[in-house]
Amino acid sequence: MFFVTSSVSVLISLVLIWQKQKSVRLFSTSPCLSLCCVWDDALGLVEGGSYIGKVLFFDPAKNEILQVPDKTIPQELLNSKPIGASQGWGFSSEQSNHNSLHITDLFNPLAASKSNTKMIPLPPLTSMLYGQTKVVWNVAMSSSSPHEEDCVVAIKFFGRQLSMCKPGRDLAWTNRLIPFDRAENSNLMYSKRDQRFYLPAPGGNYLCSWDLHFDNDPKFNELVFPNFPNLPQSTWEDLDSCIREDHWVESPSGQSFLVKRYSRVGSKAPMVMVLVFREEDQVTAKGTRNMCYTQDIGDLCIFLSKNDPFCVVASSCPGLKPNSIYMMDHCVSICELANGTVTCFELPKMMPFSPFWIPPCSV
Repeated sequence: MFFVTSSVSVLISLVLIWQKQKSVRLFSTSPCLSLCCVWDDALGLVEGGSYIGKVLFFDPAKNEILQVPDKTIPQELLNSKPIGASQGWGFSSEQSNHNSLHITDLFNPLAASKSNTKMIPLPPLTSMLYGQTKVVWNVAMSSSSPHEEDCVVAIKFFGRQLSMCKPGRDLAWTNRLIPFDRAENSNLMYSKRDQRFYLPAPGGNYLCSWDLHFDNDPKFNELVFPNFPNLPQSTWEDLDSCIREDHWVESPSGQSFLVKRYSRVGSKAPMVMVLVFREEDQVTAKGTRNMCYTQDIGDLCIFLSKNDPFCVVASSCPGLKPNSIYMMDHCVSICELANGTVTCFELPKMMPFSPFWIPPCSV
């Protein structure tokens, strides 16, 4: 999660143990991980009850921590907790009232290069009879900016509730029940190609979707798997003992992938494995989608975390490894699909970090 702290000397010393920070003014970015914002109490408050501090990011392409200085940190953020991120924007709720939300660009690397932080209030959340709003699973946004007229924000909660609204235009959320009992291990995402919000159903054999209006019943597409990886039976048994997450991801060109991420922690030996299935054909007349197993996604990188997954052309961000999956869970890691090797990045111990990757952006 995002962390805001006044222990600036402790955090900076931890960063310097790992490597020297770079203070930057950015005009374009690679995908990055938002770490935290820090400030010094000795500097005091500025006008409006805000602090002047700095924002830290981890850049996996350069394997370094970037520091964006001279950032105004609003008082509202000091009394809130992060609940999600999408399209480079962060979503937070008040500590004293989890139903009071706002959007901020504080952890957008380019916006962080500017002194003023944008804060956009959202309507108060309301719980459905068979839903809850205290625990958010992930957030997805249809546009790169909440200021766009047709922008829709959708929040998937732990359980069955799904809520959506248009920032700055709707006075209340539209609530819907997810049409299956268990969806905790799937992330909601928005498809620019189809202009729909997608959510893999439990089991990963169906894809559930809603249009931007959420007026109609959800649409279902069956996922057909003509081939699976040739794995030993013992490996399949190990995978059955793991937690599985299903992620529907779309490349910049509109190519779709289903990523199945398996992980296990605890008493048994830790394990992380990723299986990727590529959509090979257009949706059939019966509404089915053919998903073929692959270990080659070409010059692409997929980023998975507790926000909506996204895909990046590796050659557009020098330093990224093509044909790889970048993950943020118990650690920051990369899976090279060609051989299945998973490698963790070495971040400073005790360094606070968030579970949210931020997509690349430019001015």
